[in-house]
Amino acid sequence: MVDFGNTLKRLRRKNDMTQEQLSRRLGLTKSVISAYETGMRMPSYDVLIAIARIFKVTTDFLLGVEQKQEVDFSGLTEAEKAAILNLIKAIKERQ
Repeated sequence: MVDFGNTLKRLRRKNDMTQEQLSRRLGLTKSVISAYETGMRMPSYDVLIAIARIFKVTTDFLLGVEQKQEVDFSGLTEAEKAAILNLIKAIKERQ
């Protein structure tokens, strides 16, 4: 759970969201978001679920239980995306 703050900060920045914007969406103060990101506080279950819904991730991902990797497809053509996904599929089938 130590990585929760870093994960939250990374997701927030990836989504071009400020602490203020996230705090408003959650009905919290900016200082609470800051405390989450610095590891000074952990969110309640309800807030954790709300954060997961905002960023479309699982609570396990937020808490570091699920180590799901993301691939940034921005700037790639559909053919390039398909090629990468096929490569991933082939590697998984080999295991």
